[in-house]
Formats: sequence, C-alpha cells, structure tokens
Amino acid sequence: MASEFSVLAERLRRAYNCGPVEPLRDGLGAQDAEGAYAIQRLNARHWIGEGRVMVGRKIGLTALAVQKQLGVDQPDFGVLFSDMQIADGGTLHAESVLQPKAEAEIALVMARDLSDPRASVDEVLAAVDCAMAAIEIVDSRIADWKITYADTVADNGSSAFFVLGPPRRPVAELDLRTCGMILEVNGEVVSLGAGAACLGHPLIAAAWLARMLASMGEGLRAGDIILTGALGPMVPLSPGDAVQATVGGIGSCGFRYQAASR
Repeated sequence: MASEFSVLAERLRRAYNCGPVEPLRDGLGAQDAEGAYAIQRLNARHWIGEGRVMVGRKIGLTALAVQKQLGVDQPDFGVLFSDMQIADGGTLHAESVLQPKAEAEIALVMARDLSDPRASVDEVLAAVDCAMAAIEIVDSRIADWKITYADTVADNGSSAFFVLGPPRRPVAELDLRTCGMILEVNGEVVSLGAGAACLGHPLIAAAWLARMLASMGEGLRAGDIILTGALGPMVPLSPGDAVQATVGGIGSCGFRYQAASR
C-alpha cells in the first residue's frame, strides 16, 4: 500500500506542472482519510527535502454545507509553505495555478507551541499571538474540482496560495464569531459571511486542528500561521481580477490575478 500511495503522491506533484488528473479512485477510497493524509505527508516530506519551508497549516471544509456535500462530518487540513504567500497588494500569475478560487478567512499566528490531544478553545486562545484578515487561493489538481474528501486531503487540502493583511490584532480584543466578512472582485461584492460560518467560531476550528495534529504525533509551533477556514462562499478567478477581503474589526488584504505571460 505504501508504494501505491507513493505513486498517487507523485501523480499529484506532476499535476502542478502537467495539468489536472482524474480523481484518485484507482488507489484511494473516497472517504479514506488515513490514506489521504499519508499521501499528503509523503508530498510534504518531498517538498521539504527540496528546500521548501513549512510555515503553518490551512483548515478546509469548515462549512457544514460543504461537509454534507462531500459526505463527511469533519474538516480537513493541509500544509502551508513560505513560497505560497503572496504579499498584500501583490500579484498571482495565472501560470502558477490550474483552476483557482478565492475565499476570505481569518488567519491566526501562534505565540507558543501547542500539541495537546485535548486542546480546548481556551488553550488555543492562550497560545495565539494575533489575528489577521486573509485570502486563501484554493486550487485543485483534480480535474474539474470533482473531489471527494480523500482527494482534497491528499491534494494538500486543495491549497495553492494565501494573502495576509498587515494589521496584526490581539485575539483577546476581537469578537471572531460575529465579525463580518466582505469579499470583493473588481469592486463588486461577491461573497459575504461571518466568523460563525467557520465551524461556529474560528477558534473552534483551530482547536480541532491542534487535536488532530496531536493525534498524529505532531503539533502547532510558535510562529505557525493558521488559515482557519472560509467565512463565506469561494469564488472562481479570471485573469485581470482584483480581489479584496475585509473582515470587520480585523482588517483587509488583497491581490491581483494576472493573465499568463506570453
């Protein structure tokens, strides 16, 4: 089975440059979370071996409607690398992605390590340094986004890039549950939401992540960035789009999606 997972991991890596692949049904069951995370870890180790620097984690599937769509009752997570960050106001080039979509989130930065398999919201709150407005650019190496839970987990949580806003707000001063979110594309509002859309509270999502990592013998580390999950529907991107996210009481961030260079 390990060799079979290695084949699927390599298939996903090739897709970044060669284009989307069919769902991984020939070697991975649609709900096989254990196998999917094994594939994700294989690729994370491969990329780290190539010199990529891990800077945190992303949480996905935090909306109950999306969980029901994929037939699961929990979120998923992926790994963030330093080369996935786009500067606020920066540019994402179309040749860097396959079928991108954007979603607005709240990002947390860890102040200290946390690896408690029973981590609570209060423990997470005590371990977090600050919060920022964020945009995650999600992408899928699976053709036409025809994903199952296992597909997206194996595919590093369908991750691609992310943008962080410059204000760093102490979490204790914020109401992350009721804060509103507006996502705009070219000045038009395309997605609305609130902190409660993220598993009821972004800190609930972060506590889930801490427990999951601890159960796998890992943990959150001081300085880690956590993208806690979408606050509203994600939107597809088209070349030329200017994307801006604003999260009430926290701040805003944005980027431009640029057509492939000729």
